[in-house]
Amino acid sequence: MRLCLPRYQEAAQGAVKYLTVAPEVEGVLQLIADVSGQVAVAIGHSGASYETSMQAIANGARCITHTFNAMKLFHQHFPAIMGAALESDAYCEAICDGRHLHPGAVRMLLKCKARQGDCVTDSIMAAGLPDGRYMLGVNDVVVLDGDAKLADTGVRAGSTLSQDTALRNLMDFTGKSAADVLPLLTENPARLIGVFEKKGSIEPGKDADLVVLDRAWNVRRTIVAGESVYEA
Repeated sequence: MRLCLPRYQEAAQGAVKYLTVAPEVEGVLQLIADVSGQVAVAIGHSGASYETSMQAIANGARCITHTFNAMKLFHQHFPAIMGAALESDAYCEAICDGRHLHPGAVRMLLKCKARQGDCVTDSIMAAGLPDGRYMLGVNDVVVLDGDAKLADTGVRAGSTLSQDTALRNLMDFTGKSAADVLPLLTENPARLIGVFEKKGSIEPGKDADLVVLDRAWNVRRTIVAGESVYEA
């Protein structure tokens, strides 16, 4: 992977900003040390031990992908990756669709990681589309009542969440204002991937990437690089 990353970056014209790895896989701890200065490295989809996870963070991993989901969970004798997530200063992603995480788990995570919370959608191609059959890579996915699951096993397969819905969910789950939770969707992710000097807040000199919301927190207009690209 370390040798492939330059090729990926060249093909993407430098757009690769974020990489998730399972630190227990042979060679990955060294990989983290090798590439963490080039991209933001996260750990996740992992059965890693606490010790391995903490070493990954020491080697430069900056985030936990899909916190609580697809990872070995906390045990008082074996804290695992979840223990490392809560103890360290690593950012923690949260999928706030009300399915991947109970609202109480979201509240607990934000109490522990208020400055390092990072709200993500984990959305697949079905986001914004009706229920039905879709693909996730090579896997068949069935979406029913907005819940995406693998057709053959029934295991949850990503989500159909949008960020405006995530914002409304966060306010509902926590009882906090939009001003309180917006950093999880704006400033924190921008800081994580190293683009806060250009994105993540409204300030002179930053990219004019803006979303205009109405009083019900629905998207009314989207502006990219100062140009209006969507208007409800």
